[in-house]
Amino acid sequence: MHESDLPDSGVPADTESDPSIPSTASTAEHATRAERRTAEREAATGATPVARARGGVAAGVAAATAGIMSTIRKHPTAWIAAGGTAALIVLGTGSVALGATVGSPAAAAVAPSPSASATKTPTPTPTPTVDPARPVPAAAPAASRIRTCSVAGLAQDGRLGNLEAQVVNAKTGEVLFDRNGGTPGPTASVLKTITSAAALATLGPDYRVSTTVVAGSTPGQIVIVGGGDVTLSRLPGGQGAFYTGAPSIQDLADQAKQAMGGQPITSIVVDTSLFGGPVWQPSWDENEERVVEGSTPYMTALMVDGDRDNPGAVESPRSTDPVGRALQYFQQYLGTSVPVTQGTAPAGARQLAAVQSQPVTTLIQQAMKYSDNTIMEELARLVAIKTGAGNTFDAENAGVLAGLKGYGIDTAGLHIADGSGLSADNAVPPSYMTRLFVKVLNRENGLGVIYDGLPVSGQSGTLGSGYNRFTGANAVARGAVHAKTGWIDNGYTLSGIVDAADGTQLTFAVYALGNVSDNAKQAIDTLVTGFYKCGDNLSNT
Repeated sequence: MHESDLPDSGVPADTESDPSIPSTASTAEHATRAERRTAEREAATGATPVARARGGVAAGVAAATAGIMSTIRKHPTAWIAAGGTAALIVLGTGSVALGATVGSPAAAAVAPSPSASATKTPTPTPTPTVDPARPVPAAAPAASRIRTCSVAGLAQDGRLGNLEAQVVNAKTGEVLFDRNGGTPGPTASVLKTITSAAALATLGPDYRVSTTVVAGSTPGQIVIVGGGDVTLSRLPGGQGAFYTGAPSIQDLADQAKQAMGGQPITSIVVDTSLFGGPVWQPSWDENEERVVEGSTPYMTALMVDGDRDNPGAVESPRSTDPVGRALQYFQQYLGTSVPVTQGTAPAGARQLAAVQSQPVTTLIQQAMKYSDNTIMEELARLVAIKTGAGNTFDAENAGVLAGLKGYGIDTAGLHIADGSGLSADNAVPPSYMTRLFVKVLNRENGLGVIYDGLPVSGQSGTLGSGYNRFTGANAVARGAVHAKTGWIDNGYTLSGIVDAADGTQLTFAVYALGNVSDNAKQAIDTLVTGFYKCGDNLSNT
């Protein structure tokens, strides 16, 4: 409210009948007493401070006005002159006040004269103040367990070369230990776990690989069709073959002769078109792997005993003509030396004979236990074909990755160059392996078959006593590590599951890469034994 609005407000009408004409001093005194009476009444009735202020001002103004009006009635002439003078004074004062208000509104509003504040300006009703909402602290994060069992010294062992490793609590999913765990690296034969998972998802656990014989396009002609079964054996009934329960090419020949009904066989066509070339992965060392180590054959859709010279051996030199070796035994069991040509089976040809491999689950278990490259190359190629990726080595990357999608683990950074892990061009981060092995441990989606085939520390497979693993001080972890081994020229690897000393189940992957030698295996065993001892108290520092 502006100050110029105040003189016409708050003056009671009955003050004009007051007969007294007080002096200035008496008017002031009267106003003071009126204010005191008002204050006393309000104190007794509980009036608000704003009401008391307004009442005091109104009473003082009323008393002063009554006195002045009484005097004017008695001395009208003198008061007219005085009124003119007063008017000039008021006008002058108003001009000054108006100028001050226009020129400096802040000063006019903030610093009114004391008398005006006391007698004219009402105190505005205060606006209730609402306290701002008090900030509420965010929920405190759950306390992180402080783990104190360190394997940092073991991880710095020079025999490990460029270490990539990760350990996960299989129950909680918490990463307990990590050294470059997200970096894709060559896996060596640890890749067989990935190939197995893709085969289970794509082919199915009960899928069997068939080798068939169909009628040819001319009378007396038969066609042997390779289905990719590397376990087909040249031994009678498959007895004594390296691959347990292997089908026999003798059985295939006997069925074909019977189906011909005594009709002479005039020619044989061999159809190996299921697998495309090349037959050897370019990044493999052929002399070392095919000849010296005897671990891997030329990959053709027809062979016997994985093309081993010795059909019952884990490793044995392989030939330069797997198809020729298989045909040699097929003709022998047929009892014929008729001409053989390469070709394809006629569409819709009548089937004369068929034999089948063991189911995928059995193939996986045997290949995992003995780290058999040949079965895994077969499965990777069949996965690529089934997914529509193609029938060559180059198609295996797309095929296997497609087969892994259903497991719900991010495959970013993975590159699959082969099915066995023999190529240094394979790339898989340890973090993928630790997550996959959680699913293996929980037997999700049929992956339990992989767990069942894993070598066990100091007891079986490539972690058994004949491989000098988990010996000496590391023997404390014998029987507690179920894992897949791996070795190539530039790396040694181990990945799987640890049943730790405190009862915690851990999944882990350890890659020792770079300029490493055979003694890296013992350094890996020592590090994994450290995981076993620490259990859930394993520290990442």
